[in-house]
Amino acid sequence: MASEQQERSRGTELGRFLRARRSEVSPEEAGIKVGPGLRRTPGLRREELATLAGVSIDYYARLERGRESHPSPAVLDALARALRLGETEHRHLHDLGLSAARRPSPNQSVPSRTVDPGTDLLLERLRPFPSRVLSRTLDLLASNPGGLRTLAGIERWPVEQRNIARYVFLHPMARELFPDWEVMTRGCVARLRALAGTDPDAPDLAELVDEMLLKSTDFKRLWESYDVNAFAQGSKTLQHPEVGRLTLRYQSMLIEGTPGHRLVTYYALPDTPDHDAIVLLDQADHDRGEPSAGQHPG
Repeated sequence: MASEQQERSRGTELGRFLRARRSEVSPEEAGIKVGPGLRRTPGLRREELATLAGVSIDYYARLERGRESHPSPAVLDALARALRLGETEHRHLHDLGLSAARRPSPNQSVPSRTVDPGTDLLLERLRPFPSRVLSRTLDLLASNPGGLRTLAGIERWPVEQRNIARYVFLHPMARELFPDWEVMTRGCVARLRALAGTDPDAPDLAELVDEMLLKSTDFKRLWESYDVNAFAQGSKTLQHPEVGRLTLRYQSMLIEGTPGHRLVTYYALPDTPDHDAIVLLDQADHDRGEPSAGQHPG
């Protein structure tokens, strides 16, 4: 019985994504002429999407309800075209299709939180650029001084509580720190949503999401919107209480040999005010007599 419930849950995850994306596509965008009268359904109706994708209405309804768990790649491609999905969303739809068809593992384990000594050394060598190692669920596993201090106030939280999603939604300083707070929150939720598509039964993900749904209405709103577009590079502006306003470029990359671990590094060109600011943040721990860089936070 438990296995059947897990399989239905995986199929329902696919249905949630389809419903969310269907609601975002207007009939006009899809080339459908709308007659007079009020439409109660935001976006496309089920029958409209089914027709656009070339599948029966009954088959599509079963997909949304989690009763059909073996969609073919061709069907998923057709749905992606009808929904006008971007590359990331298209790939996620295929991940959901594979996940729905795959039998759940009876022994779900939480990935290791251990950061190897080589990565710690890399964090040290990246100074003064703020750098941190995150788990697949955005837990802060390790950082250099700037990587910790750019998240103003997080150092006062217990180590086990330090999580980027938890910080941006629940920490009182987050909205002031991030002028683009809405963009930051969408990126966090998108990463967690992407994980839910490939590993929906992950216990570490379920625990965090349950907590955030309970504590943050903003998280709940974004979680239900089902956006999976996250960014691996770009820029971020901070209004930091110690060094003022600064804009940093960043790179995010997976760490080989440690599944789910990601290295995020922020940087600025030398001889710029932004570079001066990160040097000050890097030196702050030394000035206060705190542990040097490369050690795990806390």
